[in-house]
Amino acid sequence: MATRIYVPCDTTALSMGADEVARLIEYHAVAQGVNIELVRNGSRGLFWLEPLVEVETGAGRIGYGPVESDDVEGLVAAGLFDGKSDHSLFLGPVEEIPYLKRQHRLTFGRIGVTDPLSIDDYRAHGGYQGLDKAAAMAPQAIVNEIKASGLRGRGGAAFPTGIKWQTVHDEPWQQQKYIVCNADEGDSGTFADRLAMECDPYMLIEGMTIAGLAVGATHGFIYLRSEYPVAHRVLEEAIRRAEAGGYLGEDVQGSGRAFHLEVRLAAGAYICGEETSLLESLEGKRGLVRAKPPLPAIKGLFGQPTVVNNVLSLAAVPFILAYGGQAYADYGMGKSRGTLPIQLAGNIRRGGLIELAFGVSLQEILEDFGGGTFSGRPMKAVQVGGPLMAYMPETQWDTPMDYEAFAQLGAGIGHGGVVVFDDTVDMGEQARFAMEFCTVESCGKCTPCRIGSVRGVEVIDRIRAGENRDANLVLLEELCETMVDGSLCAMGGMTPFPVQSVMKHFPDDLTA
Repeated sequence: MATRIYVPCDTTALSMGADEVARLIEYHAVAQGVNIELVRNGSRGLFWLEPLVEVETGAGRIGYGPVESDDVEGLVAAGLFDGKSDHSLFLGPVEEIPYLKRQHRLTFGRIGVTDPLSIDDYRAHGGYQGLDKAAAMAPQAIVNEIKASGLRGRGGAAFPTGIKWQTVHDEPWQQQKYIVCNADEGDSGTFADRLAMECDPYMLIEGMTIAGLAVGATHGFIYLRSEYPVAHRVLEEAIRRAEAGGYLGEDVQGSGRAFHLEVRLAAGAYICGEETSLLESLEGKRGLVRAKPPLPAIKGLFGQPTVVNNVLSLAAVPFILAYGGQAYADYGMGKSRGTLPIQLAGNIRRGGLIELAFGVSLQEILEDFGGGTFSGRPMKAVQVGGPLMAYMPETQWDTPMDYEAFAQLGAGIGHGGVVVFDDTVDMGEQARFAMEFCTVESCGKCTPCRIGSVRGVEVIDRIRAGENRDANLVLLEELCETMVDGSLCAMGGMTPFPVQSVMKHFPDDLTA
């Protein structure tokens, strides 16, 4: 019987040399006459251990990592094929690694476990149970389960997903309706969407199909970040296999209802992560923000009712339909229900993805999971939720991960990306970067964003040069207020948040 060995094939593992590690493992297996089955699984999200090699044994899957190509020969000599412990990279049973064991993996339970493109693997680990149930349910009943779950958008607005679906559901059924997945993951420190698509693509496909059955949409589009070639390849192949297996097409799972799915590459612009700009781009136009109303749920893609959700919202749907909305809502706190995939990046010792119920404190995430800074120096600031969110000082790190709790501080959770800075960072430069980022990425449609960000860079430069410092600080504050109140979308409306947080919590850095 062949020994099954797993080597990840996602972008992170590939960038760390996983392909060469896999090739060498196969080479040594042939040289020693050992019968192995090499499975290219997805990453479990423990990036600080990549490439993480796993060997299936009678005692479960045994891990070794991080494995470099130079380590393979020594690992084989030490008993890799038997899962032996006589090597410094031996990690023991992977499921017992504390970083992984302490998580609540409702959405990401399969990543790193299965072959991403195997439908049989997907079904064997609970996949398509949600679609099986949804195919036998009335559309309104599906929407009701999403409402009961408390699922919210995993982006800046955190809008209740069930309300959005209800709006599209209630539009006349004779209209063409669409499901659009925002997979243009552009926030700093975020990679959960990429992991979901590369490591468990059928989860997203299933979630979008269920959404289509719920609201009467027969066509879906995944608007994929153009810098994700591995995800593009995986999704295209997964869609082809799902169509062949009857999970997509004219008659989804014998339900008599149709759902077709396509991937479209994004335009390479941060602003296209905003839902109306995304729709413009998807229609083949320049990515300009639309004025609202009308909402996309009523007049969206090609002027038709459209559900626009990001990857993480849609990826949570299969669990909710399989186990019920209440099972999902049992996790979390307040109005933040379920789990949040949190991505640890920046100056962090143990970077990667963790999935936890809402309510865990930022301090626990940074210390218990992140293990402090990679540099070993004290942390100074943390930015949660992308480049348009506030920089949080140490006094705020005991805040629970909860949308409302963060909003009270003028911060946000956004897509769940956590970027860490140590005490060598110049927060004045970070404030300038926020304004400069907006000058580059603004669509240019509204004046507060287009002009305000340029003026913001100029004012910060004058402050840092010591020119009329007090007057320019007042001017900067007024400029921030104008952008927040007057911008057409969140691009200009949220750019001031990191600047204002620096003015409030790190004023000496700004004026240094």
